[in-house]
Amino acid sequence: MATQRVKLIYPDFLITRPVLSEVAIQFKVMANIRRAAVDENNGWIICELEGEPEAIDQAMAWMSGLGVDVEGLGDVVES
Repeated sequence: MATQRVKLIYPDFLITRPVLSEVAIQFKVMANIRRAAVDENNGWIICELEGEPEAIDQAMAWMSGLGVDVEGLGDVVES
């Protein structure tokens, strides 16, 4: 198992979509949310994605394809 820390920035049209739940089901990648701010127009989440390395990469690419801005944070947990 691997862990990748990321910041996910959501556009307004994805605010109500359960993206992280879909990631857990489709890719078997769990998200540990560390910080978040969401309102009706935009939102961001800082989380740790845990799973097989290839599955994490696929999940990040899938979210990016949806329109989520996916930023790798390395060792930074909160910003």
